[in-house]
Amino acid sequence: MEKILLTGATGFVGSAILKQLVDQGYDVVSSSRIASNKNILLLDLEEDFEVTEQLDGIQYIIHAAARVHCMNDSKEDEQRYIDSNVTATVNLAKQAIQAGVKRFIFISSIKVNGESTTGRKPFSSSDIPSPEDAYGQSKCKAEKALLELAKTSNMEIVIVRPPLVYGPNVKANFASLMNLASKPILLPFGSVNNKRSFIFVENLADFVVHVLKHPLAQNKVWCVSDDNDLSLSQLLSLLIKFTHSKAILVNLPPKLIVFLLFFLGKKNVADRLVGDLQVNILKTKNNLGWTPPFSVEESLHKTVLLSYRKKSYE
Repeated sequence: MEKILLTGATGFVGSAILKQLVDQGYDVVSSSRIASNKNILLLDLEEDFEVTEQLDGIQYIIHAAARVHCMNDSKEDEQRYIDSNVTATVNLAKQAIQAGVKRFIFISSIKVNGESTTGRKPFSSSDIPSPEDAYGQSKCKAEKALLELAKTSNMEIVIVRPPLVYGPNVKANFASLMNLASKPILLPFGSVNNKRSFIFVENLADFVVHVLKHPLAQNKVWCVSDDNDLSLSQLLSLLIKFTHSKAILVNLPPKLIVFLLFFLGKKNVADRLVGDLQVNILKTKNNLGWTPPFSVEESLHKTVLLSYRKKSYE
């Protein structure tokens, strides 16, 4: 049976990928900083590591481990992004080549393309990269290094660029929106008709498994999303519906929202709330024959149900 190494298997995205692989009968080795059983590969991406011998017999690597994006990164964080997302990724890929690994799938980010599509066409895999923050820059550097390795080796590289990923027990900004939507308050976002792409974590996991062996996926970048972009008002409406909340959306001019957030020093928050960030996945659908298995409504409903089990939402 073909064997797969999955890094970041205990993370938000990695755990969803692991479940898909196991459900489909794959033999999966997970990486961890702490060895807990025989099917765990000890791998600390924060330090130099040597695992070439341990990769013997591995045909595929799915590299989901990474230092994730945080708001207000410091200079120290910038170097950590390079260490974890670039240096460690390239180190693992080089050792994978030596071990004879057939395909290396790298979970990157749409932030390689940039931060906003306001006033321009949706991002696609053919765009010239334009990352704006340290996290996006680190993912971009890792992508370039991996594709260079593919030119001089027999190992195939597949790069996946998702937008914001959500699902049960999601954290950070998406969790904050869910919490807001679940409260009996007035929400001043009824007139925010921007468009943003998202991807349900199980849709992302399905795509990763889809490209594991797809013959047309190799040595290319693929953008993915739920293929149904939402405005902030649409997203909040669905979250209010699924949390059975008494929150009410009221119409406040988006320009006023932006002004108030700028005044409070929350420019980044304003960009994410009222700006556009759309992803074009036409190439992905046409060339790879993939469509998201879960609709946006199904995905958001499942996210709410499993994130708020104790509140007994239906």
